[in-house]
Amino acid sequence: MKTIDIQIIETAIVIVTYIICYFTTKVAINNLLKNTQLERGRRKIMIKALNLIFLITSFILIGAIWGLKQNEIALFASTILTAFGIAFFAQWSLLSNITSSIILFFNHPLKIGDKIEILDKDYSFEGEITDLTYFFLHLKLENGKIITIPNSLLLQKSVAISESKSQ
Repeated sequence: MKTIDIQIIETAIVIVTYIICYFTTKVAINNLLKNTQLERGRRKIMIKALNLIFLITSFILIGAIWGLKQNEIALFASTILTAFGIAFFAQWSLLSNITSSIILFFNHPLKIGDKIEILDKDYSFEGEITDLTYFFLHLKLENGKIITIPNSLLLQKSVAISESKSQ
């Protein structure tokens, strides 16, 4: 068998393994955490975070299969870690929205389904949280419009939680 054939087979194995992990994680987390006090929105964010880790791992494995050297992979990983380090301090960075979503998930009482008001001296928003992604919070206003608010901006504003829906 040629080297390229082996690389194609190994790449296919990594992709199939990623797909299996993707769906297995979703089912396993939902089944394990249904009986806990964790809201559906928090489970959804946990699934997204684990799938992001699986995706990064898959890319690293595929890179290794196709001939990236160990020092090149280490350089890539250190670059990613540096970018995340900058994201903790740079308010203007898109990466700060990802770190903000992690902070919102672990340390903020917001959850999907809550009615909140974002207090701002010029213009306040009030609505129901429909989704919390890596970059944005989706807020459905009473008139039916959905607005997106960057996660880093949400951490800078005061938020009043009006009403909380149960799971």
